[in-house]
Amino acid sequence: MKLLNVEVVLNRKEDVQQAESEDGILKELDDKTTSYAILSHRWGAEVTYKEMIGLMKMEEQKRDEVRKRDGYQKIIKSCEQAEKDGYKWLWIDTCCIDKRSSSELSEAINAMYRWYQNAQVCYAYLNDVDESVFPTEHDNSKFAKSKGRPEWFMRGWTLQELIAPKQVEFFNKDWVPIGNKQYLAPVLTDITDIPRDVLTHGLAGKRLSVAQIMSWAAYRKTTREEDRAYSLMGLFGVNMPMLYGEGKKAFRRLQLEIIKETGDHSIFAW
Repeated sequence: MKLLNVEVVLNRKEDVQQAESEDGILKELDDKTTSYAILSHRWGAEVTYKEMIGLMKMEEQKRDEVRKRDGYQKIIKSCEQAEKDGYKWLWIDTCCIDKRSSSELSEAINAMYRWYQNAQVCYAYLNDVDESVFPTEHDNSKFAKSKGRPEWFMRGWTLQELIAPKQVEFFNKDWVPIGNKQYLAPVLTDITDIPRDVLTHGLAGKRLSVAQIMSWAAYRKTTREEDRAYSLMGLFGVNMPMLYGEGKKAFRRLQLEIIKETGDHSIFAW
C-alpha cells in the first residue's frame, strides 16, 4: 500500500518552495509490518493522488485552489493527528490510490478491508457534527438527509471502516475528539444494528449468517451502484475484479462469490 509520509506532508505545508517527488510524499510499504493510521470519511471536494504528488510543482493559482479544498484540510488535520499520536505513516483513500490505474484501484479495493484491519488506529471524521460530544440521539433537524444520524453512518464504504479496525476514534467537523468505538459501542449498536461484540472484537470467529451481515448495509448508499457490492467484499472475505460500468451485475457476482465461499443461501434474501 502507498502511505503518506506525515512529516513530509506537514513540512511541505510550510515550505512552498520545496518540490517533493512521489517517493518523498508517498511510499510503498507493507501493511502487515508498518505502524500507520488510516482515515474514514465522507467524500467531498477531495485532492487526488496526482494532485498530491505534484502540488509544489503546480502554478501558484492552481496550488492555492487545491489547498483551499476541504479535502486538503482533511489531509493536513489527519496528518497532524497522526503525528500527535506518534505515527509516521497515514493512509487516505482519496490521495493514496492512483485511480488512473485500473489495476491499482482494483488491488486497493480488494485489499481495503485488510488495510483498515491492520491499521493501528482509524480516524472517523464526521464532517456534519458541530458539537464537542458524540450525537447519541436521532436529530432530524440537523441530519435530515441521513435519517437523523451523521451522514457517515449512511455511507456504504464506512461499514467496513467501522468494523475492521481495532481502534476507531471519532472527530467532529473541527477535529475535536468525540469518543472511540469501544466506549461508544452501545450507541453504535443502536445506530447500526451491528452487535456490540462485533464492534469491539471484529467478525473473526462469529457465527453470523450472510443475511444478518447484509442487513447492516441495507440503508447505506454509495455514489456508484457497483460500490454497493465492492464495499461488502471484505466483510465476507471474498475477492473479485472491479468492473465499473457493470451496474447491478456487480451485486450478482458478489452473491455468487459469497455462495462459493460460505454455502450460505440466506444471501438470496437480498
